[in-house]
Amino acid sequence: MNLFIEELEEQNVGEYLFNEPLSKHTTWKIGGNADLMVIPRGKEQLITLIQLLNKHQLPWTTIGRGSNMLVGDKGIRGVVIKPGEGLDYVRFDGTTVTAGAAYSFIKLAVTAGRQGLAGLEFAGGIPGTVGGAVYMNAGAHGSDVSRIFKSAEIVLSNGELVTYYSEDMNFSYRHSILQEMSGIVVEATFELEKGDREAISAEMARHKERRLQTQPLKSATCGSVFRNPPGDYSARLIEEAGLKGFQCGGAQVSELHANFIVNTGQATANDVLALITHIQGVIKERNGILLIPEVLVVGER
Repeated sequence: MNLFIEELEEQNVGEYLFNEPLSKHTTWKIGGNADLMVIPRGKEQLITLIQLLNKHQLPWTTIGRGSNMLVGDKGIRGVVIKPGEGLDYVRFDGTTVTAGAAYSFIKLAVTAGRQGLAGLEFAGGIPGTVGGAVYMNAGAHGSDVSRIFKSAEIVLSNGELVTYYSEDMNFSYRHSILQEMSGIVVEATFELEKGDREAISAEMARHKERRLQTQPLKSATCGSVFRNPPGDYSARLIEEAGLKGFQCGGAQVSELHANFIVNTGQATANDVLALITHIQGVIKERNGILLIPEVLVVGER
């Protein structure tokens, strides 16, 4: 690791932090420390970082805003990569928009709407980054990333920079090919369409009002915990099972939305995992359905 740090400094890749608490970087506010967090400033720095990691044979994990991620209580070994300010940008070209991996997905939706571009209204309440949204094929309100995705620049695990188009991404419900390979989104391009600013704003306002009424937005959560099973909703199944408010340690099924797990203040990753397992067991027994988490679990437990 010492030789890696020396080369990291020589190459001026970006900021690095030892023993960084990952609870500061996840929306659940849960997680142990990263051995080392590196925050590359831009595309070239990210490519150099991956090449150095390969050279020194160090394991690495990527984190964005940590909104769909549960980090184990013992943290993450090796290096955690968090794309930094140099990858936090947006460019518009007619109906096409390109955004860096670190750009807020919510901010992208709002900015596009103000430009009179339709297609991203569904993203107004998805609290992750562009990179994370592409990775997860994030979606809501009957739409998702795959509907508007055009292409993405991706740094592969060998440090090669490639462009993937929609047909390369193997998109499906909350899934992309990135979940089956080691690579990091650098930027993504989306194809939108011209729309009426007022109509777009009104639709996003309706979505926001509904979220305020039905989701625990002021609590520490990761968003939806489980994927919806075909033809049904996880929240409905969990609520009908009487699990709203059920608690394991500091982790609680939200009283407002049954597919949200809330950190009541001192929840651990093990508390959340225990609650997930309990919910799965109850729903499997009652309904014969195994609920599949959409949360990415990383690190040591």
